[in-house]
Parts: sequence; C-alpha cells; structure tokens
Amino acid sequence: MKFKRLEVTKIRVFWIMLLPIIYTTLVLSYVWWQCFTSPWPSGKNGQLDAYRHTLASAVVAYTSSPKVVQWVTHLMEHKGNAANLMDQHNNRIGANIGNTANSLNALNHVVNVQISQGTVNANSTTQTTWLPQTDWGESLLW
Repeated sequence: MKFKRLEVTKIRVFWIMLLPIIYTTLVLSYVWWQCFTSPWPSGKNGQLDAYRHTLASAVVAYTSSPKVVQWVTHLMEHKGNAANLMDQHNNRIGANIGNTANSLNALNHVVNVQISQGTVNANSTTQTTWLPQTDWGESLLW
C-alpha cells in the first residue's frame, strides 16, 4: 500500500512539473506560427518584435493572468536598454489586451490593429512601439 501511494505521488509530481512546459510550448507555438504568417517586417527590434511581444503577452494574460506577464517580463526584460524597454512597454499593452479580451480567437486581430497604430519610440501607454529602422536586426527567431 505504501509503495502504491509513492507511485501515485511520483506520477502527480511528474504532471505538475510537466504542465508549465506544455503550457509554454503551446503559447510559443501559437505565437511563432502567427509571427511566421504575419505581414510585419523585421525580426528584431522592429514591428515584428513588437507584434510578437504584444501577442505573447496577450495570450498569456488571457489564458492565465496579467500577473504572469509581469513576472516573466521582470525576469526576461530587466536590463533597461532600449530593446528591453520596448519589450516591457509592449508586454504591458499585450497583458491589457489579454485581460479584456472576449475570446482567444480575437487576440490576433486586436494585436494586429494595435501594431498598425503603433510607432517608433511611442510615449503613449496605449500605443505599441518599436525602435527606429536603423536598429532593426535580421533575426528570424529573436
């Protein structure tokens, strides 16, 4: 009886540890698929980067909580350089979009509209931003 409980506990711990990995894989797969099919130019520091951060944050906020977006942003975007500040800004906008969305299907459309209204070095807390084209990189993945 004692060994059976231990086996059940091991299985539960395994699934509890595996769930964040599955969740992250699903979110990233969805976001990257949308990035590959999006019309936005540049992979790094440009519109596509702004789109990717805004969409990923919207999906995470919608499917979990804006607090998770805050935590991940703090963990990943803490350096304070222009690219990190841009990512922090767009993550906050994405979290707001996800927090107020009516459905997961609506997120991509809302984020695309948001990017179409964005600009270089936006100051508004409701407008997505990206760096000047001279700072864009040709990175497909990051």
